[in-house]
Order: sequence, then structure tokens, then C-alpha cells
Amino acid sequence: MLSWLDTDTQKIYTIHDDIEKMRGFYEHYKDQVWVGYNSRQYDIYIAKAILAGFNPFEISQWIIEKERQGWEFSKLLNKFPIMNYDCSVGFRSLKELEAFMGHDIQETSVPFDIDRPLTNHELKLVKKYNQHDVWETFNVFVETKDEFESHLGLIEEFKLQMYMINKTKVQLSAEILGANHHKRDDEFDIVFPKNLQLGKYQYIQEHFENWATNIQDYDNVKLKIDICGVPHVVAIGGLHGSRDKYFGDGYYILADAGSYYPVSMVKHNYLSRNVANPKKFEIILNERLNMKAKKDPREYPRKIVLNGTFGGSKDPFNKLYDPRQANGLCIANQLFLIDLLEKLEGHCEIIQSNTDGILLKLFHKDDENEIKKICQTWGDRTGFSMGYDHFKKIIQSNVNNYIFVEENGTLHRKGAITKELNILDNDLPIVNRAVVDYFVHNIPVEQTVMASNKLIDFQKITKISGKYEYGSHNGKILTEKVHRCFASNDPNDGTVYKKHKLKTTLDKTASTPEKAFIDNGDITEKEIPKKLDRQWYINLAKERIDKFV
Repeated sequence: MLSWLDTDTQKIYTIHDDIEKMRGFYEHYKDQVWVGYNSRQYDIYIAKAILAGFNPFEISQWIIEKERQGWEFSKLLNKFPIMNYDCSVGFRSLKELEAFMGHDIQETSVPFDIDRPLTNHELKLVKKYNQHDVWETFNVFVETKDEFESHLGLIEEFKLQMYMINKTKVQLSAEILGANHHKRDDEFDIVFPKNLQLGKYQYIQEHFENWATNIQDYDNVKLKIDICGVPHVVAIGGLHGSRDKYFGDGYYILADAGSYYPVSMVKHNYLSRNVANPKKFEIILNERLNMKAKKDPREYPRKIVLNGTFGGSKDPFNKLYDPRQANGLCIANQLFLIDLLEKLEGHCEIIQSNTDGILLKLFHKDDENEIKKICQTWGDRTGFSMGYDHFKKIIQSNVNNYIFVEENGTLHRKGAITKELNILDNDLPIVNRAVVDYFVHNIPVEQTVMASNKLIDFQKITKISGKYEYGSHNGKILTEKVHRCFASNDPNDGTVYKKHKLKTTLDKTASTPEKAFIDNGDITEKEIPKKLDRQWYINLAKERIDKFV
């Protein structure tokens, strides 16, 4: 069964067991972009296999059970090119996104592995379910249209063929730079920068040198150290350090190195060696920096290429894959930032270091010029340039959970506890709101929780992964994999459990209430029932606040 939505007419159509109609559909739409969810690895190959005359069950087993790539199934699939744009959001399933939006997430009662022809009633149910997911895919596409436009921007700006809409942004970066696979065995032949001045932190470079020469184990590279009185961790990745559970008011500056990784690739020769013409990468970098200064929107496609190049250099399946360069870049950029920290020590208070930036507190407001001179001297030597953002208040649990408050009240939020949620990332929104209101506006948690009259504000989305056989609630087996849970004060409501495939006992689903009710229908306009236990959300918000203080 194939269902599709024509975005021009806003009409939805379905074809069932009619190969000729499907081939007619293909011929009619083959020159247009097909949008799907998680379609790049599965749905498109199912469609191609049907068009090529194969049994779709066979290729489905090939992809899912044998864990093979769809394109490996048969060369005949190449006869049916499809321009497919996959609007997937991270590692979320479509059902999870539907749940976040407050939409109906009830699944069809017709088993997918049924071994007989479906009855007319079952066909109607499958058709309804199929069309529902098509509509929901369209809803996700609308909410993420900027990502689609950035894909098109890359293709248009760099004059690529339209069929490359099938590729990820990182794959497009490799195509734009003309990269090609090369086999090398020098993954740990790290080249260290020659213009580092680490001072008393020289031992950190020696740690990496010893690791690259003698250890060569990614699970044994981490080093916990104290830099400027702040606990830090170095590893294969960005530098991370913070004053945990820190609260403060005053004059704060976030000194951020612009295009840190791309600049390092050019200035310190850490670009993937698979790039056919390194000069092209440098041209794209300079164009991007000039366009950004002029607020030219064409800088964004270039930013995608520059940032995607680093990601590609760490991906064995990407043409940019070059682990030596990726390792060298990650290590060098940590050392460069430590170099700057060493110069800043004693001139300010370091609050946080994170990948490409340093959050610091001025001893006096007049010290800003001195700090900028130190950064400028460091930048002249290393080739980096710094940007500066100013804040008046910092609320920080750790390097990954914080709220920064600008002078005008604008908030910069990061972390599951405090991040700003949106329609496609909408888990326990009332709790996030209560925590932020408490810290920023001194509003009691009880006031925020009691003021809301929207049921969707209280939803907790949980997914039962493939490690589990089924979910269970109030003594009943749950057929759905994704559930929308709410805290309940009804004594008849119980815990939401899940049955692990390797256990005989049930596990409680994480972060859900001991007493819960489930509502997997559309709740966008639903009122809050009397049995909603608001106190559970108040207690959870206070628990999260305790992680900060």
C-alpha cells in the first residue's frame, strides 16, 4: 500500500496492490522531490523494488533482518531514480514527533506480520493508519522547512545536480569539495601545532603525545585536570570545564573563536587529505566570513559545508574520512584553548570552557579592554579571531546545563533541564518552564505549574525500544511503542512498565510517575482532567532545581 500527499493540491491518495498504477504514479512524479520520514534508508528502496518487480517483503528482510543497505539488493533498482528528501529529526521516530505535537499516536490494530490476505475492514484500518502517517510527515516537513531550504541552498549555490537532494548535508559537503576515499594507516600519527605556548600546562600536550604513540585507545584518552581553578576534561572531542552549581551576577563575557574548526583546518593544515582542492575550502571559508560580516544569507550554505567537513572526516562511510586529521584537529583545538586560558589566568575568573569558547567574569567592568588585548595577542599568533557576547547573570549546573542572561533579558539556555522546547521537542514542558521561571524571574514553582490549563504542558513521552517485548500498564499489554504519560492521583492508575527481552521481570519506564494515565489520542485541545497530579510536576521541578544549587 502506497499513500502520498500532493502538496500542491493538499489531497492524499492511496494505491493498493496495483503495480501498473504505481508505475503510472512514478512516471508522473519522478521529476519531483519525494519527501519522507526516515525514508532514505528504507522506504525509497521498498518503492524501487516494487517498481523493479521484486517482492517488497524480500527487500524489507534484506534491510531489517540482514542489516544490509538497500542499494546492495539489486542493480535493477538503479533503473528507477527517485529524488528523495528525508525530513528525519535526529534519532526520533515519527511517532515520537507526533506525540510531541500532541497528535494522535495510536497505532493500527492490524499486525504487520500477518500471514494471510487482509479483510476489507483490516484494509480500511491500514489505509487510515498509512494516510495518517503521511499527514504527520507533512506536518514535520512544515516545521522543519528551513532544513529543506538549506539543502536546496547548498545545491543551488554550488551548482549540484538536483538528484543530490537524496544526500545528507555532510555527504553534500564531500561532493562540493570533490573528496574521494583513500585508505591510510596513520590514524595516530598526530601532527601537533608548532606555535603553542602552553606554559605550565605543557604536560597536557605530553599526555596526548604519549597516548598517540603508546596507547592508541579511544577509551583511554581522557584526562581530568584543573585549569585556572576549574575542573576540566580533555579527550578526543572539545575541551569541557565548568564551575558546577554556579550562580552569579556581574560582568560576564563569552569569548568565542569564530569558525574555530574550519579556520584551524586552513591555518594549521587539519583539513581532510581526501579533499581534491584544499584551496576551494579556504575560498569557501573566506567567502563565508565576509558574507557573515555583511549579513548576507548566502553565508549559511557555506557554513554547512565548513562544519560538515569536520563531521565527514570522522565518518568511515564518508568520502572525507581521514581519522588522523580529525584526531589532530580535535587535540590541537583543545590545546589552543588551553593556551588562551593560561594567558587569561589571574586577569579574570574562568567560569566555563566549552569546545570553542570561554565564559569569564571580569573582576571590574574596566578590565574588558585588557581581556580583549590578551585574546587579540593570542589570535595574532594562532590565526583565530574572537567574538564577544556579554551577560549579566549566570545560572549553571554544569557545562551542559545552564542559563545565561543578557543585559536586555534575552536568555541563552542549554541542557535537558532548562533548554527552550519547541513543537518537535516537547517533553514535560511545564517542568522546564517552572525551572526557568524560578531561576530567572523568582517565580515559585507552584505558581507556574498551577497556572497552566493545557494538558499538553504536562505530557511525558516515553518510547519502548526494540530491546523490549512490550509495555504494560494497569495489568494490560500495550501494543503501541510510544506513549504519552501523565501523573495521576487516581488510585486505580498504576505504573507504566516494559518487558525486556532478556528478563523475566518488568522494568519501570524511565522518568514516568509511579501512578500514571496514558492518553495517546489527540490532546491539542484537551482540557486537564481532575485526576492530573500537579504535585508530581511540582516535585520534579524542585528536584531539577536542586541539581543546580
